[in-house]
Amino acid sequence: MNKTELIQAIAEKANLTKVQAKAALDAMLESMGGALKDGKKVALIGFGTFQVVKKDARQGINPMTKAKIKIPAKKVVKFKAGADLALKVNSKKK
Repeated sequence: MNKTELIQAIAEKANLTKVQAKAALDAMLESMGGALKDGKKVALIGFGTFQVVKKDARQGINPMTKAKIKIPAKKVVKFKAGADLALKVNSKKK
């Protein structure tokens, strides 16, 4: 599902126009991005938790040349699915 399909689904399920659904989704994504940038954890009960974690610098290998390279430290967003989402994904019903 891409963003356009998600907006369509939100509009149908919440009885909104596509414009309203897009505005709501954009506001949610902007708010979540701001919270994560500030180092906060975003927990959506039943869906999952997003948080920023720091990956340390490490040494890697260029697969084409086999030369050793330095991979710099960076921050990445980590997602852990909630119990309800995990049950939906693993259920046999469609």
